[in-house]
Amino acid sequence: MKGKVTPEFWEGKKVFLTGHTGFKGSWLSLWLCSMGATVKGYSLEPPTSPSMYMDAAIADGIESIIGDVRNYDHLHHEITSFNPDVLIHMAAQPLVRLSYEQPQNTYAINVMGTVNILEAAKYCRSLKAIVNVTTDKCYENKEWVWGYREDEPMGGYDPYSNSKGCAELVTTAYRKSFFFDESSPALASGRAGNVIGGGDWALDRLLPDALRAFEKKEPLIVRNPYATRPWQHVLDCLSGYLVLAENLFNNGNAYAEGWNFGPKNSDVQPVKLVLDKIVDYWGEDVSWKHDNRGHPHEAQLLKLDISKAAAKLNWYPTWSLDLALLKVVDWHKCWISGGSVRDVTLQQIYEFMNGEK
Repeated sequence: MKGKVTPEFWEGKKVFLTGHTGFKGSWLSLWLCSMGATVKGYSLEPPTSPSMYMDAAIADGIESIIGDVRNYDHLHHEITSFNPDVLIHMAAQPLVRLSYEQPQNTYAINVMGTVNILEAAKYCRSLKAIVNVTTDKCYENKEWVWGYREDEPMGGYDPYSNSKGCAELVTTAYRKSFFFDESSPALASGRAGNVIGGGDWALDRLLPDALRAFEKKEPLIVRNPYATRPWQHVLDCLSGYLVLAENLFNNGNAYAEGWNFGPKNSDVQPVKLVLDKIVDYWGEDVSWKHDNRGHPHEAQLLKLDISKAAAKLNWYPTWSLDLALLKVVDWHKCWISGGSVRDVTLQQIYEFMNGEK
């Protein structure tokens, strides 16, 4: 069905996935495996401990290569020897606050890592579709109340956001210079919002920080409760990348553009509302409070216009913010209780694909 992920398409496809040891990469690896794809992952060691990659045994059933996208020779060898049908580039330094502390590293990974991926992709004979995953923060943020469309200027205030804007410009340059005819892979980028889901233990992210505090029965300290963000479950944004990859593979350069995969407008909400809901869903004596000391700049308002994906891909978000938060709590409580998080992840993928609302 147009606009939905097609399991039959992915069965037997060879997919090269960077960033497979991270939060989003772990979910995508398991989803691809569940549909019968042959997955080769390329990434650094898991970025957190605990990690979804380890706890959900993501390496079972895929070929996992520990490598650095800054190492072009190694990356080139691993991509070309695999010769994938589809390449999805998700490896990144993904944290705003860390980018202030490590700007050179952030640019090296997010910009030159993208250059290395696309340069190696030029030598893959079977490759037909490339999706470069960036972020809603790639846009020049003017703090306006309507959503950014795909043709808005790239920008970014902080090094992370700016590096992703640069990665978008790299993608455009490679598309126009090297991937522009029917004999070359079709190259597109996917821009998602604030992604939430079970298995995210990154520091300095709202939901992981909240769940860590709740486990310890400590109040969560929040630096920016009135910032508004486009919240979406990880499966919603991943479904956008997969639908885009299918269309690139089947229809070529007709879909080789930038694409927004954000939530419904009703799920663009302030941090405070999300925290109040997650406190209610946790169901125990947990709380949060505002830390009003000075902090590095972060955008106050971000929205994505998803009308192009809706019109041309027939893609729409599936899970509401309320349901997404419930799924996060269910996943995390399974982990706390020592249950199989691989099983609960596969169950949530099944529920998502079968239209649970």
